[in-house]
Amino acid sequence: MPEGDTIHRSASAMRTALAGKPTLRFDAPRLVGPSPRAGRIIETVESHGKHLTVEWDDGLVLDTHMRMSGSWHLYRAGGRWRRPYTQMRAAIEVSDWVAVCFNAPSVETYRRADKRRHPGMGRLGPDLCKADTDLGAVVNLLLTYPDPTARLGEVLLDQRVMCGVGNVYRCEVLWSTELSPYAKVGTISEHDAIRVVNTAATMLRANLHHAKRVVAAGQKGGLAVYGRNGQRCARCGETVECRRMGEYNRVLYWCPGCQTHLDPKLERSSDDTPMDPHPAAQRWLADLPWNRDAS
Repeated sequence: MPEGDTIHRSASAMRTALAGKPTLRFDAPRLVGPSPRAGRIIETVESHGKHLTVEWDDGLVLDTHMRMSGSWHLYRAGGRWRRPYTQMRAAIEVSDWVAVCFNAPSVETYRRADKRRHPGMGRLGPDLCKADTDLGAVVNLLLTYPDPTARLGEVLLDQRVMCGVGNVYRCEVLWSTELSPYAKVGTISEHDAIRVVNTAATMLRANLHHAKRVVAAGQKGGLAVYGRNGQRCARCGETVECRRMGEYNRVLYWCPGCQTHLDPKLERSSDDTPMDPHPAAQRWLADLPWNRDAS
């Protein structure tokens, strides 16, 4: 499952192998837009969250959106691919390397001058993988999210707010900050927003240069909650749970024992008042099974 750090590493490797070299061959069976012409020089390879772009010297830009399934591989010329040709979505060949994109749901080209017309790139938020990103601007985007009732666990995957945060980092950032994934984004304070953004940026940048993702030091596999459904939380000992959330039904992992900050259910229960002060009503409430067990 690619995230911002994985795509950043792919872009770095491809930049070293392709930049400054003329294109010998380009193939993209499902490409939307014009194809790069043979002989054109590859100028840049960049990552933008879950997007990886390749730009040629005539201003043509290839944009591949990885989403949950896409990935780029780099092979020596003539090397055997690790995946079948049927999964290829784009292939760029230079004199000594072949870069191959597999299973990317979106493969499009556009002209640099028309970048704002591109439906995905025109709306992307700041990229947390980049050291010069203005984190304050990301905080403002979080605090001014158009739908204040949206759940924080869903907003963190919105690439219009911040690029690079995928499902793994979504779960780990929320655990690290002890925020409930069900918190309404409109209820978070500026302090909460700063913690979320700084934590996400720190995690992503710490994993830019090595393939094994480690975001929780000392934890098995380097992860505190992601993929640990049914195991005990290292912080509070409660059982980690998982549930599908959001438009794309992504699996959320979280600890209900310690990720309680701004949890709407807890806030409602704290506002509850006795249903009826009459002694008979109080006795009836005390006899309920859950109240008997608590006494």
